[in-house]
Amino acid sequence: MKKILYITLSLIFLLGSSSCEKWLDVNVDPDSPNDASATPEIRLPWIQHYYLYAWGVANVRSSFANGTLGYVASTSSNSLLCAWKPSQSSCTTIYQNWFLGAAVNLNPLIDKAEAAGAYHYLGAAYCIKAMGFLLMLDIYGEMPYTEALTGKYNPVYDQGDVIYAGCMADLDKAIEYFGMTQEAGAPALATGDNWNGGDVNKWIKLCYGLKARYLLQISKKASYDPTAVLAALQSAPQSNSDNISVRHYNVEGDATMFTTGDPYQANVTWDYAAYGTSQRATRWYANLLTNNFTGGSGVIDPRMSKMLPATMTNIELNSSGDIVSYEWLRDVGIDMMESDVRVNGGPLNATYATADKTIVYTISDATALADFVASVPHSFTVDGNDVSVTYPAGSFYINSTNYRRAGDTIYVNMRANSLSTSGRSVTDMYYYPTTAANAVAGTGTFFARPDSDSDILTYAEMCFIKAEVYLRQGNAPDAYTAYKAGIQAAFDRMQIKLNEWKAAGTVNPDQMPMDEAEIAAYMASPAVVQTSGALTMADIMQQKLLAMGFSLQNWNDMRRFNYSAGNIGSFGVVYRDYKRPYEFTATNVMTGSSPTDLTYWFRRFNQSAHESNYNNTQLMASNPLAMQDAIWSDPVWWDKE
Repeated sequence: MKKILYITLSLIFLLGSSSCEKWLDVNVDPDSPNDASATPEIRLPWIQHYYLYAWGVANVRSSFANGTLGYVASTSSNSLLCAWKPSQSSCTTIYQNWFLGAAVNLNPLIDKAEAAGAYHYLGAAYCIKAMGFLLMLDIYGEMPYTEALTGKYNPVYDQGDVIYAGCMADLDKAIEYFGMTQEAGAPALATGDNWNGGDVNKWIKLCYGLKARYLLQISKKASYDPTAVLAALQSAPQSNSDNISVRHYNVEGDATMFTTGDPYQANVTWDYAAYGTSQRATRWYANLLTNNFTGGSGVIDPRMSKMLPATMTNIELNSSGDIVSYEWLRDVGIDMMESDVRVNGGPLNATYATADKTIVYTISDATALADFVASVPHSFTVDGNDVSVTYPAGSFYINSTNYRRAGDTIYVNMRANSLSTSGRSVTDMYYYPTTAANAVAGTGTFFARPDSDSDILTYAEMCFIKAEVYLRQGNAPDAYTAYKAGIQAAFDRMQIKLNEWKAAGTVNPDQMPMDEAEIAAYMASPAVVQTSGALTMADIMQQKLLAMGFSLQNWNDMRRFNYSAGNIGSFGVVYRDYKRPYEFTATNVMTGSSPTDLTYWFRRFNQSAHESNYNNTQLMASNPLAMQDAIWSDPVWWDKE
């Protein structure tokens, strides 16, 4: 991922600025709109894009924080997030794309839509406004809200309850506008809607699905109302055909965002999770797919090969150096919770050997030397403390003399190449580390390829919400029915996309559809609870996490259940085997001394540098811990009883 250009004002003029002298009062060029002339159908797709970009960044950065995504050892902000030693540099991009890309256009859109009687655009505006400010609440806690879009240079901060109530009211307002008939001559929603193609019914289902999500999100509060959640679910998505999923494209010569340099049409999660070569899945996440956790069944999830990338291994070359055979090596995930791999500088990226390569490792510890020699799969010689290993042409190896890093080829990076990042074709998104060979160092992951869909809200999520609510009510049979429906919906949704990739001509096995017989066998296996009486909250949340991919909602759920503390109701440990990172040392940031302490865990992000630089007085008044290290472990409003 590329360095973000931190800006403060230029995005305000995203659609062009008005001239001081209105010399184009008439016959304004529709291809060059300015702030005064831009119509609803011109503004809406840009609002959608920049909200989606903020959401995509939030998905990935929260996945670093929640232990599902890892990062190579470095001083980068993403690496620090993984270690739970975060920096303020992680806090700007989400804020920036929401406020300066999307939110700044909301009131002008609302004004134009009201004047034109374009009620469906008003519905979209209020829906996205709620989505954006709920995102701000989830990430930052307190935030300017009531004065945020009023033109004030120092808007006051609102507490989480005010933001929450306002956003829920905006969702109701959006539903009301979507139910109205537009005035004659108003622009059709389909003209400017990049999410739902103008389908008002899908927008309404999105609003109700969001209501269900956020009515559940206050499960720690006395105001939590399970009947309200279930009522909202009745009007939310009822099948995968109701999913709110945004299509993305791997396009040659795609225009790029001037704030980030990322291609406009590519998947926004890919931009942060798989654009570069530093991101990895974690062992904890991989164990959910292999059911290799405490009490797990050991049954491999058919989705595993679609979600964990693989690299070529045991490559055989012909006399011309061409690959004639190989096997796939599946990623095992970085063990962020039990291993010292990052403490010792790993994992490092693999290099492809176009010719034989010999590396000399000096190992002074006799036990370590013996263990290393026993593990070497290639030709080697030993001379005292020096072990010379020859990596043959056609192999992947780690180009380092640190013997501890020699085995890092088991950690497959998540990169997927696009036509904007040296990709070879629209359908070939393999990661090739060299143009000199067809050696694949990564097959990519389902949720983070350039043309992966962005699932904003899905039927599967609605099923798991229903399962949780029913289990909280003690209604195990209905909870079990919803749990099973959610798993099946997640499989079916994935199959839809995999079949699209197959039809498009991909040869990547990880983009091919799953075997339906394997899915059926999995559903009947011990990996899936087979009776309602055996269902636990941990079972529901494991399957929800896998279905949601790299989603902010997974972190929201972890916070609601206090990670693995096991002190929420009678549910026991919900996130099994979950621990702080092995390398954690920042007790000044996560201040709690026990897992049952709320502040033991990662709870929120610090405020953006834009706020601390330009609205510091209001920021400092918003929270007693504002801009202190301990703010990162201070629960946001809905995360407190």
